[in-house]
Amino acid sequence: MFNILKSWLKNSLMGILLITIFLGINTATWTPPSHAALPSGNAITEGKALLRYALPIENKPVRRLQASLEDISTQLRANRRWGAISSDLKTASRILDRPNQILASVPEERQPQAEAWINQLKSGVDSLQAAVQLKDKQQVLEGRNKLLDVVTQLEESMVTAFPFEVPAEYSNLPQLKGRATVAVKTNKGDLTVVVDGYSAPVTAGNFVDLVQRGFYDGLEFTRSEESYVLQTGDPPGKELGFIDPKTGKYRPIPLEILVEGEKEPTYGITLEEAGRYLDMPVLPFSSFGALAMARPEGEVNGGSSQFFFFLFEPELTPAGRNLLDGRYAVFGYLIDGKEILDKLKEGDKIESATVIQGIENLVQPSEDVWKVLNNSIKRVF
Repeated sequence: MFNILKSWLKNSLMGILLITIFLGINTATWTPPSHAALPSGNAITEGKALLRYALPIENKPVRRLQASLEDISTQLRANRRWGAISSDLKTASRILDRPNQILASVPEERQPQAEAWINQLKSGVDSLQAAVQLKDKQQVLEGRNKLLDVVTQLEESMVTAFPFEVPAEYSNLPQLKGRATVAVKTNKGDLTVVVDGYSAPVTAGNFVDLVQRGFYDGLEFTRSEESYVLQTGDPPGKELGFIDPKTGKYRPIPLEILVEGEKEPTYGITLEEAGRYLDMPVLPFSSFGALAMARPEGEVNGGSSQFFFFLFEPELTPAGRNLLDGRYAVFGYLIDGKEILDKLKEGDKIESATVIQGIENLVQPSEDVWKVLNNSIKRVF
C-alpha cells in the first residue's frame, strides 16, 4: 500500500505543491494534528554535512576540502564512479599540500593541534587513494567519514567567538552560544543529536536547558506520521509547554531562522510572511532527523517545549526547495541512531535525555534580568 502511495506522490507532487502554495501549510502543531504538503528536498541530505556548512567560518580552502571529501559518497551512489572519486582525493591532497592557507584562519594557540589534524588528513587521503585502486566501496566510505570527522574538528577550531548579539528582548531566555551534543535514550534504542546555537541560539538554548532540567525524561512521542514527523515534548497535564518555575508562566520561544548569507537570525516572522520566498535557511529541512521546534498553528512565537524530528524521505521528493523551510525553526540534526528513529512511533517513550558535550556553551539569564522581568510582571498584574 505504501509503495502505491509513493508512486502516486511522485506522479502528483507538482499538483500538491501548487495547491500548497495557494492554500498554505499546517505542520507541527499540537491540537489538532495538521497535515502539510511534502517537502521537495535539498541537494545536501546529511546532517553532519549541514552542521559543517553552518559553522560561522570563511576559510575557502577548508570548505573546498570538505566539499571534495563529501562528494565521494555521491560518486559511490552513482554506480561507483572511481575516476571521479580519485579526482576528489587529488583535489583534497592539493589543498592539504598548502596547510598555511588553512592555518591562516586558526588562532595561534590552536595551530599545533590543527597541524596535527592536517597531517592526519594527508595520511588518510593517501590511504583512501589506495582503497580506490582496489575499488573497495565500504573501505572508501568508512575512510571518507573518518576524514570528515577530522575536518569538522579543524573547522570548529576556526571559530573564535560567538558571531552576533542576540536581541536584548530575548535576554530572559537561555541561549546556547555554540553547540551541544545530546544523547537521547528511548525504549527502542539510543539517538544522538547535535544542536546548533551558532544558527539558533535561543531555540537551541531552550532545548538544552530543558534537557538539563530532565524535562523530557519519561515523555512519550505524541505524534507520528510515516515519512514525515515524529513529535514529543508535551508535558503531563493541561499545559502544552514548559512552565518556568521562576515566573510561573508558560515560557514561549520566538521563531528563529538564520538565512544563508546573513550574520544573524530573523525573529518572530516566517520567511514567507516576510516575502522572502527564495531565501534558504542555514539549517534546512533536508535531512532525516532534522530537529525542529513545534508551535501552535498561527502563533510563530508560541513554541515552548514541543519539538519534532523531520523524517525526510528522498524517495517521495525530488531534489529542490523544501516547503517547510522558513516556516519552522530547525535547531539541530540527528547524527547517530537513524535506524532507531525510523522505528519510533506514537506511544514510544524518551527514557532520558542528557547533554554529553557542550554544556559550557549554555548561558542562563542573569539574576538582574530576572529581577527586571519579575518587576514588569508585578506592574502588569
